[in-house]
Amino acid sequence: MTNGRRKKPRGTTTQPGYWAAKHALAKFGSHVIDGRSRVAKALDEFRDALIADLGGPDAISQQQRVIIDLAVRTHLMVQSLDNYILTLGSLANRRKKALWPVVRERTALADSLARYMGQLGLQRVEKDVLNAERLAEVEAVLAERDPNLLAAATPETTPKEEPNT
Repeated sequence: MTNGRRKKPRGTTTQPGYWAAKHALAKFGSHVIDGRSRVAKALDEFRDALIADLGGPDAISQQQRVIIDLAVRTHLMVQSLDNYILTLGSLANRRKKALWPVVRERTALADSLARYMGQLGLQRVEKDVLNAERLAEVEAVLAERDPNLLAAATPETTPKEEPNT
């Protein structure tokens, strides 16, 4: 017996493909997302920004890479849940006078994302790059201290003559 209303199947959202993407992400990881999509490009930008803030790809450890991958996946889930929650009429179920469970799940995911970010560090790490300007300053200081030291350290540009025998 039905009351005339069609029941919405369990676990469906207004976002097409949400659950398929979530299950694929959970099962196979972030390599499942097609790299050509807007979502994949946004995730790549987020990952690249995190790596750049930590000093570049050469400056991060494997443990940091794992935490970055977890943070990127969690960021995707938080953004997806944010989009879904914004389509809801209210954050609370008026009949039960309680928050929707998805709001609590989103809060838990956001907390775990904040913990990942805290583990990675909140300060930006500068790359240890010696640019040409700085190199010229260092060479000038060395030349003032000991002119022979700098001359001995630089390779000669003139070819050496071979002895005639």
